[in-house]
Amino acid sequence: MAGSGRIGRFGTQQSSFFLSLLFFVLASFPAAAAAEPSEPLLAYGARIAGDNARTRIVIDFDRELKVSVHYVADPVRVIVDLPRTAFGFAADDLAPRGLFTDIRYGAMDEHSARIVLTASRPVRLAMAEVQADEGGKGYRLVLDAETVTEDGFGKLLQAQDWQDTLATAETASAALSEDGAPDSRFVIAVDAGHGGIDAGAVGSDSKIEEKTVTLSFARTFVERLNREPGIEAFLTRDKDKFLSLSERVQIARGRHANLLISLHADTLRQRNIRGATVYTISDTASDSLAADLAKRENLSDEIAGVALSSEPAAVADILLDLTRRETQAFSIAMARAVVSSFEGQVSLINNPHRYAGFRVLQAPDMPSILLELGFLSNLEDEKLLVDEKWREKVADLLTAAVRRYRERTVSGGG
Repeated sequence: MAGSGRIGRFGTQQSSFFLSLLFFVLASFPAAAAAEPSEPLLAYGARIAGDNARTRIVIDFDRELKVSVHYVADPVRVIVDLPRTAFGFAADDLAPRGLFTDIRYGAMDEHSARIVLTASRPVRLAMAEVQADEGGKGYRLVLDAETVTEDGFGKLLQAQDWQDTLATAETASAALSEDGAPDSRFVIAVDAGHGGIDAGAVGSDSKIEEKTVTLSFARTFVERLNREPGIEAFLTRDKDKFLSLSERVQIARGRHANLLISLHADTLRQRNIRGATVYTISDTASDSLAADLAKRENLSDEIAGVALSSEPAAVADILLDLTRRETQAFSIAMARAVVSSFEGQVSLINNPHRYAGFRVLQAPDMPSILLELGFLSNLEDEKLLVDEKWREKVADLLTAAVRRYRERTVSGGG
């Protein structure tokens, strides 16, 4: 399939000069410069008690802190935002019980952390208070949750004056994506799946977290890609921080990426299944395994307590529809190049090119694939995923696939 060097991006070539200038001025202003993160708080103890009517959570900190509380629906979640925090207590100390079916906590970025409490029914925090420890050893955060009616929870949602900072970041990123026409370089966004509060899967043997595996490989892969003439690769996240699924897409589009490669290493109930898998987007899943995996990956935003915006209305635009179709064809071409490069070199799952409705692959004008490097639920895959030499080998093979894809689908790519 011949191309013109870049799939057309409708609307983004009309750059918004004044908006770009505003962002430049704000970024240049001294007060807007990001401060160095201070030493994190230490959450060194936690306990939970209660039943289906009332549940109390207590978390011990080494010093005083300020928190803010918000509520999100579908499912019911209580979001507790706090400063940068190192969580030093055992996971079992805050295992879900009582009103809460799931409890997650972790970093959101360099300056903040978050606790996400998913509830089985509408709830409110009757108390969210930081108290000094009587023994002078620090402070404790006390959260008392109680049930409320559906109407009562609805009033809580309406009364709160809160916009998730992630939504603001996405808006800024979307605006910055219009900063001018792209150059002739072939730009690749390498997306390390999960991060921050969203740890992803956990290794069966090593207990290593998926977010660590994907970032380690992504760094190796980007370094390898950037040795290729005419190719510029970058990471959507370069540290352990949370990015919403749509923010990952916006970051890639903001840098005018010709291709997005999202990296993952999930777990499956069937521990004997192993090998790499390449996914492209489709409204209909290729099989139940692909459908289940997409459903789990699409929960990343929910895990972090992101209030999902409603899906945009269908656009009855034949040009946009044609762009989506062309983009999907390019994505499939990249997926086939990866499979071809891996065959005989890297273990592949049966039917290694599959498809499902992954939200991180949703850009209508940017070819995208999701690559499962292997499964942390399989002991053989797990050993390889943490092996530096294996990462380098796979990065070389992936780079060869990118080179082949670029040669076959993009002319005049530099």
